[in-house]
Amino acid sequence: MNGMETRIRIGISSCLTGEKVRYDGGHARDPFLMDTLGKFVDFVPVCPEAECGLGIPREAMRLVGDAANPRLITIHTRIDLTGRMGEWAARRVRELENEQLCGFVFKSRSPSSGMERVKVYREDGKGSPQHKGVGLFARAFMDHFPLLPVEDEGRLHDPALRENFITRIFVLKRWRETAAAESLGALVEFHTRHKLLLLAHNERIYRQLGQLVARGKELKATELLAEYERLMLMALACMSTVKKNVNVLMHMAGYFKKVLGKEEKQELLELIDQYSKEYLPLIVPVTLLNHYVRKYGEKYLAGQYYLSPHPIELALRNHV
Repeated sequence: MNGMETRIRIGISSCLTGEKVRYDGGHARDPFLMDTLGKFVDFVPVCPEAECGLGIPREAMRLVGDAANPRLITIHTRIDLTGRMGEWAARRVRELENEQLCGFVFKSRSPSSGMERVKVYREDGKGSPQHKGVGLFARAFMDHFPLLPVEDEGRLHDPALRENFITRIFVLKRWRETAAAESLGALVEFHTRHKLLLLAHNERIYRQLGQLVARGKELKATELLAEYERLMLMALACMSTVKKNVNVLMHMAGYFKKVLGKEEKQELLELIDQYSKEYLPLIVPVTLLNHYVRKYGEKYLAGQYYLSPHPIELALRNHV
């Protein structure tokens, strides 16, 4: 179910790939990203500080002033690099439009690439810094691509955030291949196969998407596809939860109420209940449902990406 014509392309802070581009000439290679996720995606490395010509190694820098609109200042020589970084970032995000990125992984806490909670220091250097800043390039990127999935490598240590981010990049890649056909039939098939996955993230938007698809013939193709993409990415940006997943699991269990034996039904309900109490990870009831889908030839559920939203080798549902 995860076959794709081309590999997913993900932007990434260069230091996370192992490139020695940090201010001290070192790197911050991330094993999960490079050794595990890297089997399924192609990375597009970006190092704001090196690419805007600051050299390797270079003087360390930090954000200073107003957390909502900070300046980028070198620590010892107090050189203001805000304008230089801002001009470069504006050009770079426009260039990245051509890369067909499905997401970006930033370097946490970086004054150029941190996506949240970057330290912002007072002008006088006194007191403790605020952890409210956003790196200058990261802000430019997120402003330019407001719905594109983004994370930093620190947040990806959280199993739920990791699963959510990777689900989003795989769905977005499938969506782009669907949207390229500019076909209402292709849209209907995409929506049909992603219904339960969308339901597990945001029920309200899931229903809006259903209504939008139902009115598909009334809208211009470009408008229909653009609005579907906007709503879909908004829905998937919402975290799935145990409660939401239990709702979907019980919905799926209903498809087997006439074919499961008493013991099979009891086993399935017990596993869903144990998952609801967080005694078991999501992969356990999902694996049993996949078994029943094959055993009883349930065609509708067999097409649902909820049962297999990303490669099993990533083992993302083993921990949520």
